[in-house]
Amino acid sequence: MLRGRIRNVVNLLDMITEGSAENFIGINRHFCGWYSTGSSHVELPIKRKKSERKPLVTSVNELKREARLRRKEKQMVQENTLQPPENGLLVKGLVPVAHEVYAARAKLNACVSRIVKSIAIFSCSLCGEVHVGDPPHRIRTCDVAGSLKNKEHTWERGGVEHILPLVESFHLYDRVGRAVSHNEQLQVDRIPAIVELCVQAGFDIPEYPTRRRTFPIYSLAGKIIDFERRFPKEDTPGKDINTYGFWDKKKKSSEEDKFFDLHSDDVQAIAVQGMEAWERMRSGASKVMKKYAVQTCGYCSEMQVGPKGHKVRNCQAFKHQMRDGQHAWQEATVDDLIPPVYVWHVRDGHSGEPLVNGLKRYYGMLPAVVELFAQAGAYVRDHYAGVMREDVAVPELDELKWVV
Repeated sequence: MLRGRIRNVVNLLDMITEGSAENFIGINRHFCGWYSTGSSHVELPIKRKKSERKPLVTSVNELKREARLRRKEKQMVQENTLQPPENGLLVKGLVPVAHEVYAARAKLNACVSRIVKSIAIFSCSLCGEVHVGDPPHRIRTCDVAGSLKNKEHTWERGGVEHILPLVESFHLYDRVGRAVSHNEQLQVDRIPAIVELCVQAGFDIPEYPTRRRTFPIYSLAGKIIDFERRFPKEDTPGKDINTYGFWDKKKKSSEEDKFFDLHSDDVQAIAVQGMEAWERMRSGASKVMKKYAVQTCGYCSEMQVGPKGHKVRNCQAFKHQMRDGQHAWQEATVDDLIPPVYVWHVRDGHSGEPLVNGLKRYYGMLPAVVELFAQAGAYVRDHYAGVMREDVAVPELDELKWVV
């Protein structure tokens, strides 16, 4: 009896391996093709609570292990060879990438400024949610102090700053030097964090000078040994520095202005170039961040490009009293450096019908910049397909009760 069952199982496995499983089960191959075995469904991004810390890039156990290794190195009096950029030198392979990221950022700002004149941007005056396109949606997600009882948004016209929020960082003359103290916060310039990353990676801006070392630094028993003079002859730190640069509004560089004359009337061509610049800027920033450290606060949006965070006590996030206003520094991601402001995706921007609250489970989301370019006619990359939810059929309101 047992031998007969084993023989039947062996025959069944032979049938499956020979490719006759469809005939044995009696299922049509084309009918099964309607369904995908691998689901592309991705959960929509949700807003992080104010009391919730950002997820760590490196696990806590790994951070503890690295701290133990650093303590052991300090106890051993021996020289440790540092690799670029930890030794103060540039990573030569990333210098062209830094130039490419800076150029992509300038082109992206130019393209967004052009398309915003054709496609409306709305922002909630209470919670800050953003919507791309006219009319704005009616999804009831405004749940902050002072909001309406029905949680509807109070819309007002927005601009470029709402879809491309400015994330600033202190500009460091010496990235391996000491951190900016609390008393120096008004004496050090603050520039966009993505620009500071490009400067530290090898892109030179005359109005933001930085120290370029020719000799590496060394680590001895946990202490930094710098044999190079503090200010070499070829380095003039006082040149081209505006004492009141922190307060003066900087003029747009000529490299950014030259993109405004490209395809001034063709909105779709501008959107295609802007989408390429957005992807190129994010991919290039990810490459640079693998070598050049960037720090972010775990509770607020403060950023510091460099191996360590600053010491300015201006954090007003969750339980900042326990930290005396100091930031809870941790390793940053590309989303911290270039925040993708997610908005509800409008499939047909010319229909004139707003998104309703009853069908929000069928809607997708996209970063605000990508949604702006998509409505202008640019192609959306495949890696946004899961969160975009274009494959989900949106029923009518009167058909909603029949949806299973």
